[in-house]
Amino acid sequence: MVGCLTIDNLKIEEGNFGELLALYRLLPSFKRELAIDRVIATITLEPEEINLALQQFQQRYKLVSQEAFQNYCQAYSLTDEQLKAIALREFKVEKFKHQTWANRLESTFLNRRTSLDRVIYSLIRHKNPEILQELFFRIQDGEQTFAEIASQYSQGVEAQTGGMIGPLLLNKLPPAIAERLRHSLPQQVHPPFPLEEWFVILRLEKFVPAQFDDQTTQVLLNQLFEELLQEENSPKKS
Repeated sequence: MVGCLTIDNLKIEEGNFGELLALYRLLPSFKRELAIDRVIATITLEPEEINLALQQFQQRYKLVSQEAFQNYCQAYSLTDEQLKAIALREFKVEKFKHQTWANRLESTFLNRRTSLDRVIYSLIRHKNPEILQELFFRIQDGEQTFAEIASQYSQGVEAQTGGMIGPLLLNKLPPAIAERLRHSLPQQVHPPFPLEEWFVILRLEKFVPAQFDDQTTQVLLNQLFEELLQEENSPKKS
């Protein structure tokens, strides 16, 4: 007998699962989750860790009341036990990261330090280069501040913050932005340049050199974990 899964009154035969995952472009995510299960298979939790895992999960997703808890379960079609399993799985992932790499994080930080630098910058973008050139001259002449012009004219979400963005990892930014910021002085304004479908005025607000702190530690752990998952999912050589 062929197994079936019923979702919203729609019966899906077992043999169609893989085809549907591929069709809906969910197969890479599914493979990633399977890889996570493989790498944390040996991780066990003590009773106090189980309690801590549930507390952290409730705080992270603001499940501070029974109503919020039930609403979350309903939104994702989860039972109470399934939600508990998700919380414990997330905790196991973090425990695995620390057990695997905690003793060599400092050396990893030193090797990757330059890729962990962050920046705070301001941006004005517009699709009309002539308008943007005029706005650049206004900034240069002191007619309006960068923040005023960004709030009034920038056509992206940065208009809501006076153009300011960050702090963000420098190496995660588009190369055209990262390269300019890497060689900028604070408050240096770059004249309009093309960026994808936009034209952009850019200013460095602050360069934030990488420090071996809690935030950077988590970034490194996440990077190392993702690299391991990629190895798990890469084709194995015979």
